[in-house]
Amino acid sequence: MPPARSRAPVLGGSFRRAPTGFIVTLLDQRLARSPTRADRIPLGIFFMLVATVLFACSSAISKWQVASYAFGEVLFWRSVASFAVCALLILPRTGLSAFRTHRLRDHAGRNLMQGTAQAFIVIAFSLMPLAGAVAINFSAPLVATVVAALLLKETVGAARWGALLVGFIGVLVVAAPGADSFRIGALFAVANAILYGSVTAAVRGMTATESTETLTIHQMVFLLGMFALLLPFGFAWPNGRDAVMMLASGVLYGLGQYIWTRALSFAPTSAVAPFYYFTLVWAMIIGFLFWGDVPTLTLLAGSAIVVGSGLFLLWHESGRKTLPSE
Repeated sequence: MPPARSRAPVLGGSFRRAPTGFIVTLLDQRLARSPTRADRIPLGIFFMLVATVLFACSSAISKWQVASYAFGEVLFWRSVASFAVCALLILPRTGLSAFRTHRLRDHAGRNLMQGTAQAFIVIAFSLMPLAGAVAINFSAPLVATVVAALLLKETVGAARWGALLVGFIGVLVVAAPGADSFRIGALFAVANAILYGSVTAAVRGMTATESTETLTIHQMVFLLGMFALLLPFGFAWPNGRDAVMMLASGVLYGLGQYIWTRALSFAPTSAVAPFYYFTLVWAMIIGFLFWGDVPTLTLLAGSAIVVGSGLFLLWHESGRKTLPSE
């Protein structure tokens, strides 16, 4: 664990002046870059890669479960296990201080967006193939980079823009959009990508004053409460096997979320977000091992483009002499 960073003062007045919520607060406080924080880009990239493995496994379980249970119930049980995992990781070291924050409104806004994004992607899983939903979700890093550039004032250099755009082209090759692409499921997947990209940029801004532990524990509490509100709309007690799988999905997601948040605290959004594309690689492997899905040439070609763009960015960022963004 790196030593705790000093917290920048919070301008309480900005909360009263920000009618549009926590994103405007981020802009008002200009917390994109703390002068005392040094980026650790290769470590941030590694953490993002680990998170993608965990997210891919959790998504596969959720797709399986949502075929038999209401999406709100699937998300609720996943949140129960995720909260337990994160509490065990965080609270023994921090105690209740992990809950201490001057930015409760920002946490609420960020988690409202993240909870809605999670609901949308699980609904998409139930309406379309897993690979298609994952591929559409890969437009999220591009959204994150745009939001970070506009609101967090991160400078995105030509290399990062190029890697992002090439990676997105690879996503289009994978998705092979055609006349039937804009089904209801695809629309939910697109909405998830937009929200996820915005949340990614918002979390990067909040890491200037909020620790990984505070960001994660507040997320788990908010999401657990949100998904509990969905239970009256559909609930059935799962059998033993399904209960274990739902909880396993939550354990994987909780670990992934903690590591994902840590990745964003180590490096700029535009440096680590492209590596979320690697979820596609793990999704292909899981699909082949458990469902016998053989990757098509189009899927392989698009994946090669995505992975190539990520590896180029890793080489570019690892070779930089100065760590602050371009």
